[in-house]
Amino acid sequence: FNILLQVLEDGRLTDNKGRIANFKNTIIIMTSNIGSDLIRENFETLDESNMDQIIESTKNQVFELLKRSVRPEFLNRIDEFVMFKPLTRKNMEGIIQIQLKHLKAQLARQDISIELSESSIKFLINEGYDMQFGARPLKRLLQKKILDGLSIAILDGSVSPGTHVKVDVEDGIIQFRTKLPEQNVELLKAGLN
Repeated sequence: FNILLQVLEDGRLTDNKGRIANFKNTIIIMTSNIGSDLIRENFETLDESNMDQIIESTKNQVFELLKRSVRPEFLNRIDEFVMFKPLTRKNMEGIIQIQLKHLKAQLARQDISIELSESSIKFLINEGYDMQFGARPLKRLLQKKILDGLSIAILDGSVSPGTHVKVDVEDGIIQFRTKLPEQNVELLKAGLN
């Protein structure tokens, strides 16, 4: 603890052999789980209409908890405290678009194109949204429902170079509608429930 105080106060660190490490032009980012139970409890009632109010209230409560848990000489050396806002459903759509952009780039190398219908995007958001765990459940869902199913379709030859794949959802099941330039639309069920 005293070592960290030396870094924050003097901008340098001296080890047990007398060597000095310079921290004068360094940004130090620290994270803590202090107040995580409080955050989880307060965020259970969070929605887009009350987000700013609950976040501000929670931030104040967590800071009070920090003051009781951490020595004041340490807290006084910290320039800024940031509490991250949880992801919203709107943020999740942006994450899907980013992941889709990466997937399109990968598939383009195999001359395969892909698009997601609005209903499939809504399905992924509804199934993958978890305020507590952020984007990880959504990424796992994309892997399981889209990437795994598409990989199987590529391996079994249902999707080949030149194919356009439209991802849709029907009765809660992700489906791939494929179309080669000279073919009619063929329906492939992902079968990954």
